[in-house]
Amino acid sequence: MIFLIALAALLALSASAYQLARRRAVSSAGGRLAILHSLPGYHGTWVALWTGAPAALLLVLFLIFGARLEGAAIQAQTPPAVAKLDAQRQAVFYSDVQATAAGKARSAVSWDGELKTAFEAKTAEARNISTLGLVLAIGLAVVLALAGFLLAYPRLNKDFRARNRVEGWTDLLLVVCSAVAVLTTVAIVASVAWESFRFFQSVSPLDFWFGTDWSPQIAMREDQVAAKGAFGAVPLFAGTFLIMAIAMILAGPVGLFSAIYLSEYAGSAVRAWVKPLLEILAGVPTVVYGFFAALTVGPIFRSFFNWIGSFLVGGPLDGLGQYLAGVQNQMALTAGVVMGIMLIPFVSSLSDDIINAVPQSLRDGSLAMGATKSETITQVILPAALPGVVGAMMLAMSRAIGETMIVAMAAGLQAKLTANPLDTVTTVTVQIVTLLTGDQEFDSPKTLAAFGLGLTLFVVTLTLNIIALTIVRKYREQYD
Repeated sequence: MIFLIALAALLALSASAYQLARRRAVSSAGGRLAILHSLPGYHGTWVALWTGAPAALLLVLFLIFGARLEGAAIQAQTPPAVAKLDAQRQAVFYSDVQATAAGKARSAVSWDGELKTAFEAKTAEARNISTLGLVLAIGLAVVLALAGFLLAYPRLNKDFRARNRVEGWTDLLLVVCSAVAVLTTVAIVASVAWESFRFFQSVSPLDFWFGTDWSPQIAMREDQVAAKGAFGAVPLFAGTFLIMAIAMILAGPVGLFSAIYLSEYAGSAVRAWVKPLLEILAGVPTVVYGFFAALTVGPIFRSFFNWIGSFLVGGPLDGLGQYLAGVQNQMALTAGVVMGIMLIPFVSSLSDDIINAVPQSLRDGSLAMGATKSETITQVILPAALPGVVGAMMLAMSRAIGETMIVAMAAGLQAKLTANPLDTVTTVTVQIVTLLTGDQEFDSPKTLAAFGLGLTLFVVTLTLNIIALTIVRKYREQYD
């Protein structure tokens, strides 16, 4: 709350600096705006930026890193009673100290005896450090704001190039935003790669990438069964690509044919209604698709295959009938079909834009040669749009590979190496969620396996995206 008040006061101070700078710019030109190098608004913006930006940056940095600095200051001197604790309990102790000092909920651990005395002393110390840090941050922000104003305001005159300076601030902001985006990507990749490296120190990469047994249950004691676990990821990737293939078999043709109809056959009135209605599917949350798969599509498929199996039981195909009669709701087919429904607007929208981008001259030339509309579409438009359509399909495949909720609710959690769409399977993303759910230790192969899966999936998805973007870029270079 105090930081919000400080930021509001800083905003008001910057607004006042803006008005003062405008007036000074106008007065320096004797009221004749035509002789000013830059408009008064640029003068005001430049002074307001120097007044508010450095101080606001300081407050934001303190808000982000203040708790860590406070924690480091508190732990600079460890009481003897706390020093006797192991590292984990020391971390809980200092976490409770900071939570109590800030008035937040603390852990359920009770500190008695010497630890209680040390806890109370450290809590009082934490409050003092927090108050001191807040006062210093706000005070330094005020000093920076005044210094920025005194640095910028006296330089204003009719020849001052305020517009260039403001555009320099804009360029700096754009560079910072770009750097944040790039550094965030680098940080994500680096963190996943580092944790994957730790995982591969315990598990052989060959066993991970080519193993066919996935059972990452690490025992708590060495004498327990399956103390080492099994980390063969082939069943996970097999399930992932099986569901993706089913989804694309549905989404690819339906999405492409929908795009052809909307771009070549539908009238403007029909297109104005059908295209938005079709794209509504893209806005449905994936968890809703998961419920739809688990509660509607799964039971329908189970009833259908059980009905077929009832006719085959006792006949020449008794084994197949027994199998179909035992099919359950959760299967790869259910997840793949519902995922395909989810991807239809994705494929349709991209393909529609790509088909519409084909030059009208190609259509006119084909029709002028006597070709029918269907022949024009199959022989001219689709071949011309093929690179872009392929790119759209590959982007949809990347989207299907990364889907989690539908698979978790409709395909099950069993890691099985199978190509049967009626079997329960699991995918890489579902296993990542499973491995990282609940209280986990981030130093065991079981948990670190999630990072190995994430890194492998990242490489696969990145490869598909690069291929898709390369194809689309070539297409755009040809027709833009």
